[in-house]
Amino acid sequence: MKKIVGIIFGGKSTEHEISILSARNVFKNMDKEIYNPFLIFIDKEGNWYKAEESNLFSDNVIPEMYNRLSLILDASGFYFSEYKKDEPVVKPDVVFPVLHGPNGEDGSIQGMFEVAGIPYVGPGIAGSSVSMDKLLAKRLLKEAGLNIARYVFLNKYTDTDINYNRIIKQLGLPLVVKPSRAGSSVGISKVKNVEELKIAINFAFTFDSKILVEEYIKGREIEVAVLGNDTLLASTPGEIVTEFYDYKEKYSKESKTRLDAPAKLKKKVTRQIKEAALKAFMALDCEGMSRVDFFLTTEKLIVNEINTIPGFTNISMYPRLFELEGISQRELITRLIELAIDRHQKNRKLKHSLEIQ
Repeated sequence: MKKIVGIIFGGKSTEHEISILSARNVFKNMDKEIYNPFLIFIDKEGNWYKAEESNLFSDNVIPEMYNRLSLILDASGFYFSEYKKDEPVVKPDVVFPVLHGPNGEDGSIQGMFEVAGIPYVGPGIAGSSVSMDKLLAKRLLKEAGLNIARYVFLNKYTDTDINYNRIIKQLGLPLVVKPSRAGSSVGISKVKNVEELKIAINFAFTFDSKILVEEYIKGREIEVAVLGNDTLLASTPGEIVTEFYDYKEKYSKESKTRLDAPAKLKKKVTRQIKEAALKAFMALDCEGMSRVDFFLTTEKLIVNEINTIPGFTNISMYPRLFELEGISQRELITRLIELAIDRHQKNRKLKHSLEIQ
């Protein structure tokens, strides 16, 4: 009997549109002989819908209002029903969240799946939340002995008297300003002087109350895809060739960015990068999948960040890098689903109560 896989996409996120593109590719490449995909769309207001293939591949993805869904959790388990009704529409065997950024990649929806007792693709609550929070991730990566960029942390509500010149003196110029918890490329600015720094900080604070001001690293942007729970596989590294990889450059049709897969690296350097990727993956308690992003300079390798639900479009680096390993997108999706089920089954065997003698 085919397993029902809930593909959840869209979401209340600045990366809503990219999520739709990723979901199209996951749906297209999922092995329909093993799995029965059930499309679940979340609009920008947070409403959940049952979507059809025609919705997913149309210009206007939002289904009709009568396809609104409610999430029900009762004694029988977790299922979706028609809005304001109790009859189950579907009870997924496993879910594949393709929700990039906040409310999908930050541990929030993973917590819902844990409470509901349903297997899900990708890292758990802890791995998702600390990887999404750049400040927490940096602290854990540094503790694990990995190189990170020097930074200054600012809080919107407590750091009300910012000494911009002191930041520049400490970190130099240019600088990169980024929200701590807004996704990999949202709200990020590169600044060359104190006036630009003020503007960039105010801009970043519109996305998050926690922001980082980092030294600008002039180096090659290298990415590694990681797959697995207990036994891990790091892909051949790829390279992002660009001047500055912000949201516009990442997703715009006018983008001049080039994705080189594989990256042109010496064997020794490739081995070092793959080892660092696995170390970072484990340091942030990741499972299932993640993409680890680095800066490679002439002196050292610096971990930039980890994406726990990386882009899954047809041209995204994560599936492309595993294709270099001989793993097709269909096989990759199958492995991710089975990893989710395997982790769930192992966790169910753990004790959840203690008998007092």
